[in-house]
Amino acid sequence: MADALARLQDALGERVDTHAASLEEARADRSGFRSDGPPLAVVHAESVADVQTVLRIAHETRTPVVTRGAGTGLAGAANAGPGEIALSVRRMTRILEISPDDLLAVVEPGILNDDLGAALAPHGLWWAPDPASRAISTVGGNIATGAGGLLCAKYGVVRDAVLGLDVVLADGRLIRTGHRSVKGVTGYDLTSLLIGSEGTLGVVVGATLKLRRLVPGDVCTLSAFYPSVREAARASAAVTAAGVQPAIMELLDAAAVAAISALLRVAETAPGSAQLTIQTDGPGARAEAEAIARVLRDAGGEVAMTDDADEGERLLAFRRAMHPAMAALGTSLIEDVSVPRSRLPEMFDEIARVEREHGVVIPTVAHAGDGNLHPNFVFDGDEVPAHVWAAADDLFRSALRLGGTLTGEHGVGLLKRRWLADELGDDQWRLQRDIARVFDPRGILNPGKVFAP
Repeated sequence: MADALARLQDALGERVDTHAASLEEARADRSGFRSDGPPLAVVHAESVADVQTVLRIAHETRTPVVTRGAGTGLAGAANAGPGEIALSVRRMTRILEISPDDLLAVVEPGILNDDLGAALAPHGLWWAPDPASRAISTVGGNIATGAGGLLCAKYGVVRDAVLGLDVVLADGRLIRTGHRSVKGVTGYDLTSLLIGSEGTLGVVVGATLKLRRLVPGDVCTLSAFYPSVREAARASAAVTAAGVQPAIMELLDAAAVAAISALLRVAETAPGSAQLTIQTDGPGARAEAEAIARVLRDAGGEVAMTDDADEGERLLAFRRAMHPAMAALGTSLIEDVSVPRSRLPEMFDEIARVEREHGVVIPTVAHAGDGNLHPNFVFDGDEVPAHVWAAADDLFRSALRLGGTLTGEHGVGLLKRRWLADELGDDQWRLQRDIARVFDPRGILNPGKVFAP
């Protein structure tokens, strides 16, 4: 390890950071998990050549490498520990190309979602992935985890918005996957394989992104309150069944509404109620919003609608405050399961059962438009208590029984690796391990993440 550090310092100089504060920061993301100790060093890569240098040295010295962006992940996938190199690509923020004619952009991985959006807007373009953390999360991190967000029910997730990737492999070789054309089916789809691989197959150093033109027309926002979260979930399922496609459909249970209201110091509009926030866009936004309002009222909701952009953004800002609201209550284990949209009410029934049987309160927000739920377990201290893990285990297995998945957008990381084989089955679990070994035969890329030892 000393040899690896000396070689890194000789090759990269001040970009190799061994300050105690930097090492401590690299131990954690926003999941609440921390590694057992500080990494060997944090390398602040500023170019593709820097990343290649790090991986060549790591490969030759068999030193593990954990790639990091902004550290906003929620699965512990970017936490670096003893004897590991924390490879930060946060300084790689350049936009290399914007092509309005081809509806694409080529960017480095460290650029923030919001900064990319600001650069694209003057061209009448935008990149659709819209995580709640868009102001602080990087495009590279979105790609590593397969992120989604509020708009993904209508506009898709990261996998739908990436045409190609530049990736440095474990031994320092650079490959380019995918294409610049809209269509392309040559060979295996390595781009899709790398998206969501959480740093276990290679280091993304560039991305060719599929853009959209800014949506013309109005934006209409609706809020609806229901006496119970199950009724709100049934209403969201009714919207889906009605064939109307909102851009955003978010559901907050009563505990989440109360926590956010307390954080923002605003009075609850309907205390004890669950809230749906829905937004339509495009030329047909008003007609779609009116159709949705009828469905929501027929489902027993108290509905309000606005076409005022500022008021709509205020309602969405309330939803985006979920994570800070949970942090204000204590340490949060922020979960991420998905079920078929029609089974969303049943999943909320399961969450209520888990709360009763395990004696916990689980404030929950859901991307109701695509069946992705974020149940939150709040506790004191840095270690997740055994009873919280037991409740989470019960909740995960409930999602699988309903035909769902362990993670819709946060990834597996450290947090869910023990349950991965339960969803995949032994044969697929082993096949995926074998694929990882082809990309990284020495096992230096993010070891211990995704797959349990």
